[in-house]
Amino acid sequence: MDNPFVIKAYESKDLFCDREEELQLMLRNCLNQTNMTLISRRRLGKTGLIFRLFDEIKASYPNIQTVYVDIFASDNIDGFIKLFAEAALSAIPEKSTFGKRLVNYIKSFRPQVTYDTLTGQPQLQIAYQTVQEKEYTLRGLFEFLDGQNSPIVIAIDEFQQIREYPEQNMEALLRTYIQQCKNLTFIFCGSKKHIMTDIFANERKPFYSSTTFVSLGKISEERYAAFIRQLFGSGKRSITDEALQFVLDWTQRVTYYTQQLCHAIYANGKKTIDLAEVKSTCNQLLKQSEAVYLQYRQMLTDKQWNYLIAVAKEGGVRQITAADFLKRYQIGGASASRKLAESLSEKGLLNVEVSLEGIDYSVGDVFFSHWLERL
Repeated sequence: MDNPFVIKAYESKDLFCDREEELQLMLRNCLNQTNMTLISRRRLGKTGLIFRLFDEIKASYPNIQTVYVDIFASDNIDGFIKLFAEAALSAIPEKSTFGKRLVNYIKSFRPQVTYDTLTGQPQLQIAYQTVQEKEYTLRGLFEFLDGQNSPIVIAIDEFQQIREYPEQNMEALLRTYIQQCKNLTFIFCGSKKHIMTDIFANERKPFYSSTTFVSLGKISEERYAAFIRQLFGSGKRSITDEALQFVLDWTQRVTYYTQQLCHAIYANGKKTIDLAEVKSTCNQLLKQSEAVYLQYRQMLTDKQWNYLIAVAKEGGVRQITAADFLKRYQIGGASASRKLAESLSEKGLLNVEVSLEGIDYSVGDVFFSHWLERL
């Protein structure tokens, strides 16, 4: 059989682990047209949960349309409109009444339409004369979708990307258009938690208090262990208790890395998976990624690189200004430590988690952290 440990965002309900509580919460919000901000550390499966939600909506509420758009590749309002329109065209069946109206509406922009040779998905190029024309097009697209008889759930992934746009009013513009929609429900998520939090939880920003927050934590050890056993069992394979515990500990139950390791173990083809097999696969994965990790070294200053090593060797740090931490790794003063942590967080290499207990710092890529520990 095919490898059941999928490493893309989502394959099917049977190959998706848990998240039932979050799924039901998000489903209720969609049915009650409550806009949401989905927030978590990177690689915990936000995008997969959105696709799982859409799967559930299509199965139980076929009258609700779903649209997923990833705006990471956009760098201005033009790119946002292009990706949003393409996503809507791809999601709404072209031969349906709604689909035909959508096609005709987008044709009114007089776009140049091509189709991706690999996926067959539509690609648009729209020419604008003025900034006002862009804003009119964006508002018109929201109004058109909102004016249909069918409720629509729209997920915008990597939403923090709008902070990179040269258009300084993008947040206010989107907030104005979105708050006027009656039939559209929005899910906003992004991989940069601190920026997403600032967009939606900063009272000085346009989106403040406009959504309800849905937070993703790690899947429980018990449920993840049962899921892993089940999937290995589906391929007539077994994993020892000791090996399974090592998988969960080594990947820290961060979804992407747990799936990645289990995928590699399964691909190796052993019928009985023991601790030695798991450790061998871990080494194999680190070796495969070594060229990428060395490339990171070229991107960083000596101080930044050594700081990452320090955090990795500590297995994560809560008190980055603690005297023993600063002295042990020759970091310098508290101010230097804070600046290094901030710069590495901005680069996406350092994960920062805020809780009631304090602020925890760890290397964002779990595998990279293990590789650094060995230096």
